[in-house]
Amino acid sequence: MPDGASGPQLARAVLDAAKARREAAGRTRRRTGTGTGGGERRLRGYSGPGPDPRDPQPLGAVLNRLVKARGWQQPAAEATVFGAWERVVGPEVAQHSRPVKLENGELTVEARSTAWATQLRLLAGSLLQQIAREVGHNVVRKLHIHGPAAPSWSRGPRRVRGRGPRDTYG
Repeated sequence: MPDGASGPQLARAVLDAAKARREAAGRTRRRTGTGTGGGERRLRGYSGPGPDPRDPQPLGAVLNRLVKARGWQQPAAEATVFGAWERVVGPEVAQHSRPVKLENGELTVEARSTAWATQLRLLAGSLLQQIAREVGHNVVRKLHIHGPAAPSWSRGPRRVRGRGPRDTYG
């Protein structure tokens, strides 16, 4: 800029410097224009007949990429065990059991009756294979199968320590 420039001369010098920077940046950009203006083209409008990254993507594909990019494969597989229990173990087993907790690869399952708890203990090996086939290996490594929870008599603000209500049943 010229020394001692003020007013319109200073404005003209700043404008010329900005134009020079813009032209220098324009020369380094990729030129693809063949139109009437001869300028550069931006990725806009119709993408053509072939695949293009700007094409609409299915939501499932976008979510799969997001899960992989964030490293959420393990939590997503664990959530599948709870969310799709019927699909994972089959409708008959799912009707008589439910997953309760999954911690460190150990799944706790609660059965509706003690008979079903015994049956599920016998089927534990095949259940682990079904779960691994459906949600992935090493998501569930061990099963803990419990029967239905028995009623607890230790509730309430006033209770006495001891053997419980055994004297009230005859």
